Amino acid sequence: MKKLAIIALAALVLLPMIAQDKRYNMYGVMFYNLENLFDTINNNGIYDLEFSPSGARQWNHEKYMKKQHNMAYAISQIVTPGTPDGPALIGVSEIENITVLQDLVRQPEIKNRHYQIVHHDSPDRRGVDVGLLYNPRVFKVLNVTNQRLTKRYYDALGYGDLFNPDSRTRDQLCVTGLLAGEKVSVLVNHWPSRLGGQEQSSYLREAAAQMARETIDSLLLDDPNQGIFFMGDLNDDPQDNSVAKVLRGRRDWKDAVDLGDIYNPWWKLLDKGIGTLAYKGGWNLFDQIVMSDYFLRDFEGKDKNRLTFFRAEVLNREFLKTNEGDRQGYPMRTFSAGVFLNGFSDHFPTIIYLVKEVQQ
Repeated sequence: MKKLAIIALAALVLLPMIAQDKRYNMYGVMFYNLENLFDTINNNGIYDLEFSPSGARQWNHEKYMKKQHNMAYAISQIVTPGTPDGPALIGVSEIENITVLQDLVRQPEIKNRHYQIVHHDSPDRRGVDVGLLYNPRVFKVLNVTNQRLTKRYYDALGYGDLFNPDSRTRDQLCVTGLLAGEKVSVLVNHWPSRLGGQEQSSYLREAAAQMARETIDSLLLDDPNQGIFFMGDLNDDPQDNSVAKVLRGRRDWKDAVDLGDIYNPWWKLLDKGIGTLAYKGGWNLFDQIVMSDYFLRDFEGKDKNRLTFFRAEVLNREFLKTNEGDRQGYPMRTFSAGVFLNGFSDHFPTIIYLVKEVQQ
């Protein structure tokens, strides 16, 4: 009954388009922090010890496979009448290596989607990376690059004296390809944490934002007629300096019509108290997918001849939530206070939907 209710709700959302007597294809672009999707092999010394059978978490094959099953099940449930095969693109973070993604896409819950993988090993001390899963039936990879957070991005913001050459964080993954036949670039990020305090560590995320900003500018200079998605666990909210000022994320789509500015649909959701992770009763929305003006040009028009933004959603499904205790309603994580909960992630996934008119 619950699944039928979800389908009925999604159908109601699509009614305005159906009423125009036109047919549309829909595409989902999703981001999900998989919360420490580690294998059981300690190949990174003390930084990887906890996710091994002899570590504090006693991370063995049984727990690993439960985690894989849970992640695959969560992804399998992200379907609508318009996207019966699930999201076309899924950016992921907190994955240890390409092997864990290969195991993920082979899980029976999503095996028939035939997701392909783009991955790159980052210098992060804990060994966590970002990656991209894509449905090859609707997305074709053209080019892959990776950017590393170096001192010059700190210098650009006047933070050069704060740069620590021993600091290692995740590289930025940039995948350019054809989505529904249109050229798009997808940037997948996992910015530095708030360790030491939000304000004290803000310069780290601002430097990461500067790197992303320069990448976006370079992509648009190379081809102004491509669409750009920027996604990731930013460890900052939409209104924070890194996102709103350095990255130039705009709260209202009409303010993102200048070339280079980007629309951030999550700002208004957070204003309503909707987030992707919770701490001491308050919600943050770190998991964002923002977009260039390419996807907004036909937003108000009746015709959607190109990929056009439709809506954004925090996927706070009931099965992803903790249903008891003082964390009721929070994301159901894998561990809590060292106890294995057999949960999903400490972050809810996010998704944006795009529509494109089917040419008759």
